[in-house]
Amino acid sequence: MKSENYITLGKVTALISFIIGAIIFGGYFLTSNSDSLFIGYGFIVLAGITNLIILIAIIAKSNSDSTNRKKLLKTGGLMLINLPIMLTFIWISLIVIGNMRITFTNATGSNLTDIKIVGCETKYISELKPKESQTVWVGITGDCSITLEYLENGMTKTETVAGYVTNGMGQKIKHNIDGKDKDIL
Repeated sequence: MKSENYITLGKVTALISFIIGAIIFGGYFLTSNSDSLFIGYGFIVLAGITNLIILIAIIAKSNSDSTNRKKLLKTGGLMLINLPIMLTFIWISLIVIGNMRITFTNATGSNLTDIKIVGCETKYISELKPKESQTVWVGITGDCSITLEYLENGMTKTETVAGYVTNGMGQKIKHNIDGKDKDIL
């Protein structure tokens, strides 16, 4: 195979690996669908092996083709750029999987104040007007449940958001604050 073919193959492989990896990561980040994680793990293995084989072939070709060595090594470097990108995607995924991303919506028809989200980590929302929403990231540091305490018309109310969460159980959920327990997990 000619050096130009190796260069094209390396560039195309690097680009396709990046695009597919970014789509899988974006899908997981937006949905917190655990199936995306398994697809991502499989893709990392498959893309890693494929990229490694092509990278080794490019390096071997650069040793035998001194005329195109610089171009071949640049292509190998381009392929290696995907490594820190992949590690960044993994790092962000680990952060996401360690947090509950809860969008709270006031469904009561009254202003809610002093909203306290109690779980592995305590968070606060000062006020939610009727139909107003706010997203809160609650860190999962161990086994816990997530509950709400809030004031509605001067009265303290509580409700359950999630009866049980644990490490690695991070999800993206929506919770309507309406005075009713919704133990969704």
